[in-house]
Amino acid sequence: MMKRLRRYLVAGLLVWLPLGITYLLLRFLIGLMDRSLKYVPDRFLPEAWLGVSVPGLGVILTIIILLVTGLLAANFVGRSVVSGWESIMERIPIVRSIYSAAKNFAEIVFSESGNAFSKVLLVEYPRKGIYSLTFQTASDVGEIQGRTGEEVVACFVPTTPNPTSGFIIIVPKKDVIELDMEIDEAVKLIMSLGVVVPTWSKDTTGELPLKMPKDPP
Repeated sequence: MMKRLRRYLVAGLLVWLPLGITYLLLRFLIGLMDRSLKYVPDRFLPEAWLGVSVPGLGVILTIIILLVTGLLAANFVGRSVVSGWESIMERIPIVRSIYSAAKNFAEIVFSESGNAFSKVLLVEYPRKGIYSLTFQTASDVGEIQGRTGEEVVACFVPTTPNPTSGFIIIVPKKDVIELDMEIDEAVKLIMSLGVVVPTWSKDTTGELPLKMPKDPP
């Protein structure tokens, strides 16, 4: 009886806990963006026209600000202003490290490059016979490829349950196994400690296994 009650309790948690976390995160983000309304004169706020508060209006205002900022930054004058601003930030000791790290991370995540986090790969790491889930970050690694004398790819090995941290390994392309799973599916697998395994149809893949068998001794 206790095992059955425990199973029901866990099933209920699995239903309500994700909903609760999603609600709290959305509420936090919307509330954070609604703070942008503090910089709008009172006479232009919806309360002055309708007499009631309109939650979420800050989201629209934030999107408009981002679009206008992007439009200005995309032209010649805007690029000059951004370059000047970045040069100032680079001269401030502590701010320089934080700003550079945040800028580099944003460029990687929102990059339109076809190689940045474009594939989910399986590599034998940290030793032969043990496989790690990785993301391909680059296929052209310049000097590294030239000095190794073979075609290599840069792979990001994420940690669990926080996939935003990890480290980079350079792997010969012939030693990686490209997976069918999408990036978001791999992230779920990592964040869930391997519990949430994405569904996979073998019909979508060719002859298995994809890895070539080792030569006999």
